[in-house]
Amino acid sequence: MNKQTRIEILTRLRNNNPQPTTELTYNSPFELLIAVILSAQATDKGVNKATEKLFPIANTPEAILALGVEGLKEYIKTIGLYNAKAENIIKTCRDLIEKHQSQVPEDRAALEALAGVGRKTANVVLNTAFGHPTIAVDTHIFRVSNRTGFAPGKDVVKVEEKLNKVVPNEFKVDVHHWLILLGRYTCIARKPRCGSCIIEDLCEYKDKTDL
Repeated sequence: MNKQTRIEILTRLRNNNPQPTTELTYNSPFELLIAVILSAQATDKGVNKATEKLFPIANTPEAILALGVEGLKEYIKTIGLYNAKAENIIKTCRDLIEKHQSQVPEDRAALEALAGVGRKTANVVLNTAFGHPTIAVDTHIFRVSNRTGFAPGKDVVKVEEKLNKVVPNEFKVDVHHWLILLGRYTCIARKPRCGSCIIEDLCEYKDKTDL
């Protein structure tokens, strides 16, 4: 795919959704961090259902730490892997209090040192909470990048590197959200809805559908 086609794709996505954001519900960098940790192998909708009960009760590191692992589990037990996530969140809250004055650090290395926070979660927090031009690659973005030919790569790190290389700076803050939404609602895993896709004519996918 050439540079001009990529720019046209990004321009259409921007025109269609000028101010995209995450579908996770949050009101602070800390709430976003907890929601993103919970979202691993879970839907945003499922996470929002849990956090709409959790956050009014506990939405600071101190308040969640006070719940303890077992108390936290009661709020998140509808989410996959909730046992491990509860352990990680309690450890993360303790680290935020002891090492970061209860604030979410605006720094990749410090974020990735927190329990349950990998590269993807750090990228989401840096991008969505702090406006950094980071590109988090999840399964949706990996699929869309490869299927369309926009930024092919054999693993998520390769796709992230390629996206960082080919996406012009003016689009970098928002491209993560555009590609996730495209993958979640249009370029879906089993059978993409090519017929209703705003970039169908620019996409290099060979087996297009009429849906």
